[in-house]
Amino acid sequence: MEVCANGLTSALAAEQGGAIRVELCDNLLEGGTTPSYGQIKLVTENLNIQVYPIIRPRGGDFLYSDLEFELMKADIQCCKALGCDGVVIGMLLEDGSVDVARCAVLIEIARPMKVSFHRAFDRCEDLKIAMEDIIALGCERILTSGGKPSALEGASVIKALIELAAGRIEIMPGSGIRDHNIREIIQLTGAKVFHATAKLPVSSAMQYVNVVLNQAAVGDENNYELTTTAAVEQLIKRANGS
Repeated sequence: MEVCANGLTSALAAEQGGAIRVELCDNLLEGGTTPSYGQIKLVTENLNIQVYPIIRPRGGDFLYSDLEFELMKADIQCCKALGCDGVVIGMLLEDGSVDVARCAVLIEIARPMKVSFHRAFDRCEDLKIAMEDIIALGCERILTSGGKPSALEGASVIKALIELAAGRIEIMPGSGIRDHNIREIIQLTGAKVFHATAKLPVSSAMQYVNVVLNQAAVGDENNYELTTTAAVEQLIKRANGS
């Protein structure tokens, strides 16, 4: 179980719950962006499991400018200096194919860290061709929902990708994986490793709330979500058939 952790608190809960790795992200509502230097530093100092920060300078698409590319390179160098085990990347071209040339540069900068390819993969026009490109680049795994909104909806595609990969790369289902459906996803895909946030809402302890501002906000600004140890434990328990 890899857990997508939105900070140090979530990362610690993931480790305590039995995760083998955290994908460290900020801004999960935007699909995850690169966490701060401080978050990465504290997580690497306090965790004993693998830490893979996402390298994504903004939300939105995965077609990046030259300036954004420079930022991604600098963030990878920071991750290497802080002792991360790997990074998670994903860059596409206008036509929906993998930006092989610039991904290769990021992977070279990352060495000897390992590299995973995130769900930019699901935005590719042809997933089979994209997978072969990512294998040739030397990535160790692909996070995917099979090009669908959730891993359950994309289960048949994930199964086909696993079979086509034939052990050359790890195909890791993610998106919408919960304790009530993980067994079904395992049965439908044959996957061995999974990605989930395992997060639950946290109610604010604030006694005063500016009601006008809170009503005008998109969502409830006084509450947030964190990964919980219990949720991670339950996912792993269900995955193992208990």
